[in-house]
Amino acid sequence: MVVLSEASSHLLQTPSARELVAATEAAKLTGCRVYYIPQDFDAFDDPSDGFAHIPAQDHEVPAVWTGYIPTPEHYELIYRLALEKGLRLLNTPEEHLIAQEFDKAYSRLMDLTPFSVIVTDPSECDAALEQVGLPVFVKGVVQSRKARGWKACVANDLDEVQRLVSAYLELEGRTRGRVVLRKLVRLRHVTTTAQGFPIGREFRVFLYNGKPIGHGYYWEGEDPLMTLTSDEEAIVLSLAVQGARRLGTPFVAVDIGQVEGGAWIVIESGDAQFSGVSRIPMLPLWNRISQIG
Repeated sequence: MVVLSEASSHLLQTPSARELVAATEAAKLTGCRVYYIPQDFDAFDDPSDGFAHIPAQDHEVPAVWTGYIPTPEHYELIYRLALEKGLRLLNTPEEHLIAQEFDKAYSRLMDLTPFSVIVTDPSECDAALEQVGLPVFVKGVVQSRKARGWKACVANDLDEVQRLVSAYLELEGRTRGRVVLRKLVRLRHVTTTAQGFPIGREFRVFLYNGKPIGHGYYWEGEDPLMTLTSDEEAIVLSLAVQGARRLGTPFVAVDIGQVEGGAWIVIESGDAQFSGVSRIPMLPLWNRISQIG
């Protein structure tokens, strides 16, 4: 397995940057060949110059990109440049978008996850709420703003929904021009973040070709709800497998949560190349990734 890493030692000040460096080191320890690639190709007259240090392979080799969520155009660029070197990323550009953009995944997962409607303008919110109801959870098709707290994600009336949608649409990286209004479901929890967001009972599962290769609690820190019984673990993994197989993206992360009534649901999916490992043990995960071939 070859790893294309965006890790950079001078960006250690953020949690995501530190995790990226840790993932890259874990990849090395498990025997992966690692090549560093730039985060920004604007400095190159020819984008292929950013891959000049990577040797052409004698035969096609599987590769995984570990870095930050790219734009669709940037993913296509890296996919092409890697392929020119004989490196085939685990997910094609189309498969990447199916897992990463909520609206593309939702059509395949809609009976496993809360009812959702996509809007592209605040004027569409009134009609959308007739279907979803209030209160409503608001997020971008790529990312939410859970780190900012409950009020940054949940709206109780039309005015609040429109304000959140307008704010999201200014964040191109999180929305790509599309905002999700989701039926609000409350996950089991006993505590909240410092910003007031409930730490719901949620687990992240990494899968390759529909088979789990690692799973762990979504949130950092200690939580009395973070341990699964064997029966619960079987349910979580089974639901993640069902979601991954529907998505059809080879290397995918699927988040599974337990609602207050006890049932389990799919929260969302992501391209595992750009998904945080949460509480998944890093070395065992990368040991399994290194064996993909």
